[in-house]
Amino acid sequence: MQQGTKPFFNCKAQHKLVSEMSDKKTQSSNSPSSQDISFDNIANKFDKNIYGTTKGRLRHEMLMHNLAFLWPVLNENACVLDAGGGTGEFTKELLAKGYQVLLNDISMDTLEIAEQKLADYDGLSLHHGAIQDIPAHSQFDLVTCHAVFEWLDNPQAVLSHLFELLKPGAYLSLSFFNQDANLFGNVLYGNFQLINNGMKQKNRLRLANHTPLKPKTVLNWLEELPCEVLKKSGIRCFHDYLKDKQQQSDNYQDIKQLELQYSDQEPYLWLGKYFHIVIRKN
Repeated sequence: MQQGTKPFFNCKAQHKLVSEMSDKKTQSSNSPSSQDISFDNIANKFDKNIYGTTKGRLRHEMLMHNLAFLWPVLNENACVLDAGGGTGEFTKELLAKGYQVLLNDISMDTLEIAEQKLADYDGLSLHHGAIQDIPAHSQFDLVTCHAVFEWLDNPQAVLSHLFELLKPGAYLSLSFFNQDANLFGNVLYGNFQLINNGMKQKNRLRLANHTPLKPKTVLNWLEELPCEVLKKSGIRCFHDYLKDKQQQSDNYQDIKQLELQYSDQEPYLWLGKYFHIVIRKN
């Protein structure tokens, strides 16, 4: 696509690959940061390890629960960006509602899985590259950015860019790995050497979170932006802390009911392994 001939993303048209960046690279070549993490070469492992577990299932179901109030508000053909959407699990929910969705990810491998997974849906476009590569003049009714910030080198800059992508009055759904809950959990697990090492692992696993964030840090960033915080909640406030891990599957519905009941209540929301914020741009 030659620059200037078409808008970057047209909600009324379907483009299988919006971006001109098609090389399989670990980082996008023009990404503002070379430290953002990609899941190239481990995309299948990522898809299985995240969405094939009770952790991934509960996280996904809690996100859907938290956003239920939005679906009646959005137009039936709303334009949505799933930023850092990986293999397209959440994109599938958006497409099923009839929205026009641009699925972005820095990993071409994950996008290839997503394209196969979502082949039966209309309204899908793909963008390979960093979130920062999406032109600021692209305007969306909803942007979802779930479990992405902990993999970024400069999440505050990305947050500012996400706001530039929103129409006035549009919504942002943001979730990220909670550093406070991470510390609390490691105390319970007895990982004292890790804590004394500043929570930095010497031999970091590819699927180990890069830079967890404190919820109040992100909330402070939002105070500097023209927006209103509509919802704050923890995700997996109880699930991950069970001593008997078998109960995570055996008693899944019991755990989920407790999560639904307490996820937005003090003090439990601050203990969620992920923190979820829903914002409306002024």
